Amino acid sequence: MHGRLSAGFLVLRVTGVAALALLLWNPVTTRSEPGGPPLVLLDASLSMVGQGGPWGAALDTARALARGGGGGVIWRFGRAVRAFDTLPPADGATRLGPALAAAAARGGPVIVVTDGAITDLPDVPPDLVRRARLVVLPRPPFFDAFVASIEGPRRVAAGDTIRLRVGYGTAGKRPGSTAGKRPGKGEEGREHAVLTVSLAGRRLASREVTLPDSGVVATELTLPASRLPSGWSAAEVRLEGVGDDEPRDDARLFVVEVSPAPAIVMLAAPPDWDTRFLSRTLAEVARVPVRTFVATEPARWRDAATLAPVSPSDLTRSIAAARLVVAAGDPALLPAPRSPRAAASLLWWPTVGGVPGDWYVEPPPPSPVAAALAGILWDSVPPAAAATDVAPGRDTSRVVALNARLARRGVPRPILQLAVRDGVRQATLSATGLYRWVFRGGASAQAYRALVAALADWLLDGEGGRGKGERAVPESQVVANGLPLVWRWVGTGQPSDVVVRLVGNAGERVDTLHFDAAGQAELPLPAGVYRYASEGGGERGLVAVETYSDEWRPAQAVLRAQEGAPAARLVGVGLRDRWWWFAVAIAALAVEWAWRRRQGLP
Repeated sequence: MHGRLSAGFLVLRVTGVAALALLLWNPVTTRSEPGGPPLVLLDASLSMVGQGGPWGAALDTARALARGGGGGVIWRFGRAVRAFDTLPPADGATRLGPALAAAAARGGPVIVVTDGAITDLPDVPPDLVRRARLVVLPRPPFFDAFVASIEGPRRVAAGDTIRLRVGYGTAGKRPGSTAGKRPGKGEEGREHAVLTVSLAGRRLASREVTLPDSGVVATELTLPASRLPSGWSAAEVRLEGVGDDEPRDDARLFVVEVSPAPAIVMLAAPPDWDTRFLSRTLAEVARVPVRTFVATEPARWRDAATLAPVSPSDLTRSIAAARLVVAAGDPALLPAPRSPRAAASLLWWPTVGGVPGDWYVEPPPPSPVAAALAGILWDSVPPAAAATDVAPGRDTSRVVALNARLARRGVPRPILQLAVRDGVRQATLSATGLYRWVFRGGASAQAYRALVAALADWLLDGEGGRGKGERAVPESQVVANGLPLVWRWVGTGQPSDVVVRLVGNAGERVDTLHFDAAGQAELPLPAGVYRYASEGGGERGLVAVETYSDEWRPAQAVLRAQEGAPAARLVGVGLRDRWWWFAVAIAALAVEWAWRRRQGLP
């Protein structure tokens, strides 16, 4: 009998204490409940205020849906997801994916109010789209002719010819016209138009073009760089003589810098993948004009941009005016490996011959460029295809900046050597196939870019790239309306805030660039042309935000109205929300106490 009493007391005590412990812990479980306040996603891209844009109706619809759902919330989406306000749309892109992902994390009914022209629909998970209720307010059809793109050199010398590849096209149809019918020649000249290049209202070049039925075609416009002033300029490329319904995408801007002479002259004989990638990367990282000459036969040089023959005297003048000469290719076709004049630096790169094999580059020894190359992950870099001039021995007049080993074995051989002779800086690169670093992408592409930037900075002695004292540079000098200017940190050390002063037609403004962990900063600006300068740094230049936007153009609605799946939300329920757990704990302890009292136990 005593044993049964002890077991009963133990069961009651354990039950009561366990219930109290669980109530103190309060574990939470989730359950799905229908309904809840709706979340309204309102399209705030520029298309909503474009030709026939339904912004007013969309704003009223979103407010009504939020009120009708009993305390609903409105978010704006476009290029990013933002809190609700009644300001006109200003985003230059319509990305629904991030908005639906954020709404799914919140739970509850989701309603999307949009014109249906979504740019990232293929990347949006289909279940998120099926779950949302879609309210589509499409724009009425209209005819639009536009300038789609401009490609050309960003830095040229005064004697160069600027060649612009301009994409232009049409979309939509005129009211009352048959779909697919091309406008006739007599319809206000809409079949033919004129592409013009102008600067400050002065026409620099023009060309008559024929508009396509639909889609985009391209043509080329040429003009001498001497027509532009020295320094940075923002030229306008406009499609004139077109009576379309949306004039804001008829023109685009092209920013170009004109220098008195090319800062870098590259001699490629013969041209190959190594010289092609080197020329392009030099122009990007050194941020100075680069002019390339190519030769496949001795003493027969051509301009790499036009393939026009270049006379020996013109070649000599270009070399004499350059601050850096790059001689790459077959030594038999190249000039002697020395600086053509006392003030010019030289990069000598023989790319023909050598010992083939997998030459793996090793971490750099101490040298003037070692600091710039220290952050490269050399194990991620593909091997060089061959190494030239690899005879054993060491030239004590040169500093070895990089070594490589054949198949990671044997004696390391120098593939990059630096020297200063009679005050002239010279570098010799003796490995080929480095273009494969760019083909692999990722860390390898960044390693190639860092190597070229370090060489250019050292050879130009602080006159190009980071040597200008620049800590941050814009990724692109021109962005479309509604998109931010993206700046990239190129200075040494960790990114820090940079204060920039911008002067445009509307006056002067001061902004601070806040860089993220990836070394990028975004600066949204209204449409206009701005000259910028930093405080306490060497950042100088010109940037432009176009009136043009892809959102102005007619776009087919890729979304259709739908009611969406029944809404449900996950609700967390804690153990303390269940009243009967308190009853269990109280009952177990009370019964145990009463039983003990009845048995006369303490």
